[in-house]
Amino acid sequence: MKIAVDFHLHSKYSGATSSKMEIPVISKEAKLKGLDFVGTSDVFHPLWVSHLKKNLKEIEEGTFERKDVRFIITVEVEDNKRVHHLIILPSFSKVRELYEEFKKYSADIDRDGRCHLNLEGNEIVEKVKSAEGLIGPAHAFTPWTSVYAEYDSLRDCYKEYFDKVDFLELGLSADTDLADYISELKNLTFMSNSDAHSPWPHRLGREFNILDVEEKTYSDIVKAIKRENGRKFVMNVGLNPRLGKYHKTACIKCFKIYSLEEAVKRKWRCECGGRIKKGVYDRIMELKDQEINHPEHRPPYVRIAPLAEIIALKKGCKVFTKRNTETYEKFLKKFKNEINILVNADYEDLKEIDKEIADLILNYREGKIDITPGGGGRYGSLNLKNKGLDEWIT
Repeated sequence: MKIAVDFHLHSKYSGATSSKMEIPVISKEAKLKGLDFVGTSDVFHPLWVSHLKKNLKEIEEGTFERKDVRFIITVEVEDNKRVHHLIILPSFSKVRELYEEFKKYSADIDRDGRCHLNLEGNEIVEKVKSAEGLIGPAHAFTPWTSVYAEYDSLRDCYKEYFDKVDFLELGLSADTDLADYISELKNLTFMSNSDAHSPWPHRLGREFNILDVEEKTYSDIVKAIKRENGRKFVMNVGLNPRLGKYHKTACIKCFKIYSLEEAVKRKWRCECGGRIKKGVYDRIMELKDQEINHPEHRPPYVRIAPLAEIIALKKGCKVFTKRNTETYEKFLKKFKNEINILVNADYEDLKEIDKEIADLILNYREGKIDITPGGGGRYGSLNLKNKGLDEWIT
């Protein structure tokens, strides 16, 4: 069976996160999105663990449920070089075991859902493996708090435990095509996750993965990550990287985009006085050691945009987050969830609800869209050409 999974999000106990990030809301919105599984997030925070145990029913070890949406145990941590790592664990008993170990190296493990550890990447991997967990770099290419922001190679970060790393999270500003310029990643499973800080449909599940499994369980998800017994990832689904906040090299104050050569010449200072931050695209081009080479196990990457943003584009408004609008509700009523609308539904069926939005969805699927790229911390934006849908550019 095919399942949709978003492994990486945050609870209300992480910094800059919505107070609505609680299990009842997350599960409701995940179902409307079309997600079968989501990560619990933040499982070292004592109050969040209590909330999880109160609101989730255990189906079997590592597999939890609330109202038809299933959960697996996940957490993001920051190491002593400010590199972020995503961890997946099999049980709350292993969470407790790893919490007790990490507490020795953390001053904020009881305060911040995304705790800071005075450990290096290889030391974290060693301890996660002792707790029977899985681990990989989170948002691996972003210019803040990522492995490739700090190191030129995963091996430099994980050292003797490089071969124990289970996956790599692409992040919103990269995709499979970009990541597969780097040969050392050929054996890793790629993930596309939302890193959502709010539960609304333009955040939760804005990136996700489609897995082929036999059962909706933690154990089958682990097999899919490890590509064992026929279980596997069959699709990474996410934003066009140009929509990511850090795709292009840009000023973090005024968001002016620069070429890498211009940024270096200006000594990383914008004409407005702000700091210029290197973008994901330029960073990957620095690291590139081959032409795009997808290994045989690599699934396709399907580019989408949240339905709310597509509707906003049609309506001509800057922000569109109200799920209960008439158009959004009409689509959900017919197609049940947003993933069906964006990925699976036939154009002929979509246009019965709203032809203009169906045209937008189709053109986005086919890459016929104009995007103003993001950079410096500002998301990219979808654009319509003045002459209409027949004037989209790739």
